[in-house]
Amino acid sequence: MTVRVLLLAAGQSSRMSGADKLLMDVDGQPCLRTLALRAYAAGLPVTVTVPAPDHPRARVLVDLDVDVLAVPEANLGMGHSIGAGVASLPHGSSAVMVVPADMPELCSEDFTALAEAHERNPMAILRARDANGRHGHPVVFPSDLLGDLQRLSGDRGAAGIVQAHQGRCIFIDLPGQRATTDLDTPSDWADWRKSKKT
Repeated sequence: MTVRVLLLAAGQSSRMSGADKLLMDVDGQPCLRTLALRAYAAGLPVTVTVPAPDHPRARVLVDLDVDVLAVPEANLGMGHSIGAGVASLPHGSSAVMVVPADMPELCSEDFTALAEAHERNPMAILRARDANGRHGHPVVFPSDLLGDLQRLSGDRGAAGIVQAHQGRCIFIDLPGQRATTDLDTPSDWADWRKSKKT
């Protein structure tokens, strides 16, 4: 079974005061590139949505063995970006692992843990959870829900699909705050960097 990672990187980074959160440094490389490398290191195929084929985000991926998908209408909301990403997946994908690309604490072993859980539970929705029990990402959707994901639009993302199939959810606990650390503002990034030094 093939679980494909869908890294969502087509958003506007509108809360960063002109900076691009996905190009911020994480382990010596742009955040987006680091996340793509970690997913790929888990042995999983990776698709990355970006705003345009010539966008700086696309350029930091150019030498990686990942599929880059331009979603020029991503400003319509995360749901639209997810829908376009899922529609682009190769035939035969058994599941999609949806991951916002602004989550710098996710590690290769986290991607592996979700993929292995899918092998054990191929019809479940798998939701990562942090050490405090808060729901986060990645989220794995099985093959029979890919059509629903393709039809998404707007800003709600896939929350409605998860809610409609709550009985199929299995939670996968990840260490620390990996599943819930997403950085949207300059202060988020500054606080996170400070926490890494302590």
